[in-house]
Amino acid sequence: MTKVIELYGHPTSPSLDWSDIASGQHCPFLSRKCLKNRKSEPDITIGTCTVSYGKGARNIIICPFRLLERSQIFIDCLHLLTLHQPGNELRVIPEIAVPGGSIDYCLASVRSGKVIDFTGIELQTLDTTGTVWPERQRFLRQQGITVRDVDATSKKGFGMNWKMTAKTTLMQLHHKIHTFEHLSKHLVLVVQDCLIDYMQREFSFEHIQEARLGDPMQFHSYELLAETGSYRIQLNKRWSTDANGIAQCLGLQTSPRVELEAMLRQIENKLPQSTLLSVGLPLPVSTHEEVTDDS
Repeated sequence: MTKVIELYGHPTSPSLDWSDIASGQHCPFLSRKCLKNRKSEPDITIGTCTVSYGKGARNIIICPFRLLERSQIFIDCLHLLTLHQPGNELRVIPEIAVPGGSIDYCLASVRSGKVIDFTGIELQTLDTTGTVWPERQRFLRQQGITVRDVDATSKKGFGMNWKMTAKTTLMQLHHKIHTFEHLSKHLVLVVQDCLIDYMQREFSFEHIQEARLGDPMQFHSYELLAETGSYRIQLNKRWSTDANGIAQCLGLQTSPRVELEAMLRQIENKLPQSTLLSVGLPLPVSTHEEVTDDS
């Protein structure tokens, strides 16, 4: 049994033509050559999308481009484009610069060449430690493909960098979410369920609630489902929060929202003088402007 579950987008089944797959180095999710190059051999790509890891032999996605399957992650963000209208084009734009870094993708609603609305989308999969290469080479040798002995017999293995991946991801979100909150737009983190499960265990996630449209920071968790002869990602849960919520996850001091808190206090102080909205009843008088009768 191999620990490589998907190679170049294909499940590691002996029934496939692995000679053509390995030589082609094609990524079906990008519709181009795989972008995961070996540092020591830049012309050779690694191609490993998913591996089996841990006591439970859980299938863990290690390449973020694996999440692009069927463009499902973008379809699952359509509801966040609150200004989108029928007739508008939907565009996916990569690498948009924002303060604190860049956003992997931007899903935009466009009409006549003008952006009407947009949502930022970040992809995050688990970073590995060590190397997956020997496991990959051993699998190809089992399929009758010639590989170097030094690679196939290597004792080097790989691990999962859970803590660093989770902390780095949250720190990056902390830097970027302020921009989206200021613009009243959404930023979505797309992750596999095992990574968000780790974040919930190891960081302060008690305040993170089920997804609300009004929150700028959205978490979309995906599970990897086994199907006949293939695997498929599927959205299984959503959460949301704001910039202060991300700071709380990291145990950082939250930013005072003076303007919002002052406005909320004003509203709450005047609740006793308010009128319950009901059709047919007069509303309280606003002193916003003088009304003049010019008749």
